[in-house]
Amino acid sequence: MKKYILAIALITGTAAVITTSVQSCTSLATSDLGLSIIKKFLLNGIDKGMNVYGNKDAFLQNNLVDKALPKELRDINTMLEKISPSLVAKEREYVAEAASYTVNISKPILQNAVNSLNAQDVTRIIQGEKGTATLILKEKTSDQLVAAIAPKVDEQLNRYGIVKTINTALAGSNFLGNLLGGNNNTVNAGGLSKLASEQLVNGLFNIIEDYEVKNSKALLGPLGK
Repeated sequence: MKKYILAIALITGTAAVITTSVQSCTSLATSDLGLSIIKKFLLNGIDKGMNVYGNKDAFLQNNLVDKALPKELRDINTMLEKISPSLVAKEREYVAEAASYTVNISKPILQNAVNSLNAQDVTRIIQGEKGTATLILKEKTSDQLVAAIAPKVDEQLNRYGIVKTINTALAGSNFLGNLLGGNNNTVNAGGLSKLASEQLVNGLFNIIEDYEVKNSKALLGPLGK
């Protein structure tokens, strides 16, 4: 009987230690120090993304940006590859050029979102899977970022005349009608700019998430992550 009582006491004690440990990590994470560490961590990821977007060659060589290409734009590019591969290369270059013009628009929005993180957000980050911090940042800013950068992307793509060139290349085919629906046999500037803007925003979050996943243990380990 004494053995059973001792075993129960040991189990109960262990559970208490674990509970206390989890509470301690959560308390530390939601403290001013914990908030500061997480904010700095996210700001580092944002800086990395901005460095890529500010460098045309780095942007073009980054597969995390390419993975963010919306399906509609990927389908357009696949068709263009069959007609004029050089046009796809030009389109990618023009989007890369546009990306550099969005840095000063996107960065303050992301920084403000990081600085507005609260204890509830931080608890979710600590208790969630790797990538949760980026997910929260995306939830807070994604739509705002697309809306904010789309006019600048539209301006840059129109400057290079890429929309007109794509429509000329695809003229006479039913491809755009099948892709866009109805009698749409041309891609409009606003539509292409929105797709490109979505790629830029999602590509940026891919870079931030990649930074988070690769560095979370080293940077967030003291908080129990």
